Amino acid sequence: MLENAIYSILSPEGFASILYKDSNKASEAAENMKITAEDLKELNIIDKIIKEPDGGAQNDFEKVTKDIKKYILQELEKLRKLDSNTLIEKRYEKFRKM
Repeated sequence: MLENAIYSILSPEGFASILYKDSNKASEAAENMKITAEDLKELNIIDKIIKEPDGGAQNDFEKVTKDIKKYILQELEKLRKLDSNTLIEKRYEKFRKM
């Protein structure tokens, strides 16, 4: 996951509106939702945080895409060494932990 990205099925404003009946509490809601890359890494939802250039990915899109590609290729190489049963078991364990 890119370091400045967030992952959520609901915006913090929507969450605040539902939970607190006040969309102005979006900042508090966002903190409770645990939607940042750091939160998700700590919760073992994601495997890695990919560093972004200063100012965000949009400032050097080419570098970011190369970094993502590099990470994916490294991980695929590791996964290719595993047999099918091990891959299935590891995937099962990961999703059960979530």
